[in-house]
Amino acid sequence: MDASSAPQFETLPLTDLQEIGTAVLINAGVKRAAAEIQIGALLAAELKGHASHGLLRLPRLVRRIRNGVANPNSTGKHQWIGQSLLHVDGGHGLGPVVAQHAIDALSDRLETTGIALAAISKSNHIGMLAYYAERMAQNGQIAIVLSTSEALVHPYGGRFAMLGTNPIAIGVPAGERPFVLDMATSKVSMGKIHHYSDTGQELDAGWALDGKGEPTTDATAAKAGAIAPFGGPKGYALGLAFEVLVGALTQCALGTEVVGTLDSDKLCNKGDLIFAIKPRSGAASHAIEGYLDAVRSTPAIQPGDTVAVPGDRSAAREAAIRENGITLPAQLAAELRALSAGRDV
Repeated sequence: MDASSAPQFETLPLTDLQEIGTAVLINAGVKRAAAEIQIGALLAAELKGHASHGLLRLPRLVRRIRNGVANPNSTGKHQWIGQSLLHVDGGHGLGPVVAQHAIDALSDRLETTGIALAAISKSNHIGMLAYYAERMAQNGQIAIVLSTSEALVHPYGGRFAMLGTNPIAIGVPAGERPFVLDMATSKVSMGKIHHYSDTGQELDAGWALDGKGEPTTDATAAKAGAIAPFGGPKGYALGLAFEVLVGALTQCALGTEVVGTLDSDKLCNKGDLIFAIKPRSGAASHAIEGYLDAVRSTPAIQPGDTVAVPGDRSAAREAAIRENGITLPAQLAAELRALSAGRDV
């Protein structure tokens, strides 16, 4: 790719993007409180360096609202099954809005049960799972969050996609900064494949297959193909286990029947699980903080390297991005400005 055809980028302050993003959603019919929750989730992904789950999804979400497959006003209908299981019919609402209302309900229930689970169906894409796990852990709760997606991952040894990327996030209070793990059971997310395609980047070898089931490093070709499971047969097995677990509790669609997180015109039919647990006391938080610091102090194999725990690198990226601003493809920045001004794109 020569310099003249290389993608151009623009860096904007976080506060500007908060205002622009909120305006985009309000113009699409979303109430301000819900718009701020949705934009908060997208910007959280940008701040952690996960653009695949960030603002590039906003124009598609607007199209979904216009096409009637995303409800800008639904917060979800709640039905408790016993004391600890909350069934949530999302009413095709915005994923972060439905999820946050479910978390609020779980938090209230924890005072009497100590543990509660929300099984969410008929809700749109909820974004980066760490957003929820981190916020819950900061509130003193242990969080486990699972979600499914379209069939994007090929089974170990298979040519074509049959599983979702099926991510998991775990948040545990740990002193000043909680422990947060957020990982897909695929080598990468399809959102990252789309981001690489949009920005003209080549994939790493072994990440994906093309539409014919052949290995490829072309991100555009991979969009029509399948992503590899992480960790060979073990990662494949874990991803499959998460899919059937979410399916059993939410009665969501499975495998190749899942739609609605990467398109603009189909009702989303994946599922989400949010576990919330109240620790016996806050004392364990400080013990875990000390343990994580001991892990970090482990001598590194390579001179000059340091040992990190999950969340360390994304926290460092967040600090830098907050200071320097969020970098977007110029075309996306222009599209967001137009939408925030009420113009169709």
